[in-house]
Amino acid sequence: MKIVVDAFGGDFAPLEIVSGAVKALQANEKLKIVLVGDKDRITEILESLVFVSDRLEIVHAPDVVTMDDVPTVAIRTKKTSSIVVAYDYLKNNDDAVALVSAGSTGATLAGAVLKLGRIKGISRPALAPILPTVNDKGVMLLDCGANADCKAENLLHFAIMGNEYMKAVGVKNPRIALLNIGTEEEKGSEMIKEAYQLLKNSKLNFVGNIEARDILRGSVDVIVSDGFSGNIALKTIEGVGEVLFGELKDIVKTSFRAKLGGLLLKKNLKGIKSKYDYQKLGGAPMLGVSKIVLKCHGNSKAETIAKTIEQAYALGENKMIEKVTKAVEKI
Repeated sequence: MKIVVDAFGGDFAPLEIVSGAVKALQANEKLKIVLVGDKDRITEILESLVFVSDRLEIVHAPDVVTMDDVPTVAIRTKKTSSIVVAYDYLKNNDDAVALVSAGSTGATLAGAVLKLGRIKGISRPALAPILPTVNDKGVMLLDCGANADCKAENLLHFAIMGNEYMKAVGVKNPRIALLNIGTEEEKGSEMIKEAYQLLKNSKLNFVGNIEARDILRGSVDVIVSDGFSGNIALKTIEGVGEVLFGELKDIVKTSFRAKLGGLLLKKNLKGIKSKYDYQKLGGAPMLGVSKIVLKCHGNSKAETIAKTIEQAYALGENKMIEKVTKAVEKI
């Protein structure tokens, strides 16, 4: 099974991306990786690393899609960029099951739709990160930015895809909730109320509405949202976490007693920070396209890249795309 990796996507590319790919190879002897990017620079990095050469392939792509590029234009015109060449390889090789990139989210989404195409019956793809929860089980939030404007039908499709993804990673009967401004059935916009009825009448394990303050409590497995609201919720969670830990750091420096308290709690605080560190959770799947696509945060380091490649391999083994396709056909 081959995983295609965009070696030049991300803030720390190509060093951290290539290093992460090698870590993944070392951890899984069944894995094969295709690194796409400038061949000379990739080879230079590999010279200092230990890896199994017959399980690693380099595909040359001299160009890069930057954050300043218009995603759809870049996918159509930058034909020798690492993300475009990676998608072409994924599309044209049956033994390649997934793509991993830490590059431009817009370009990754545009490439997934334009190069791979949607699963038949899926109205729109969705970006679906797994967020940490207090009970360590994690929760999928989709959509988180791919679709700012949605129809009720789109949210039903998101729920179907999220349901199949969570089952593929071991959740037997995923609990699905709808992100809303209240838990009552009659709350929300007209679109949200319509989506509620579609979910309620589906065969999914729909448990009703959920408010943003309960996202990390672990009471559900999948939270469905339009991309606008989902992205705001996600960024708010990230921002609050950064602010709180920054405040704690400043408080510890205010007095000797505070420093002593900080020292005593250092291990516990590190544990909490590690628990909610998105870098340890891998990438966000781009659900709804015909092959597995995982988008890492732009500042991902080697550990996150390796984790995401492992995640892609597991989804391929569990035939997640085939299961989503069958679920949509039934609906």
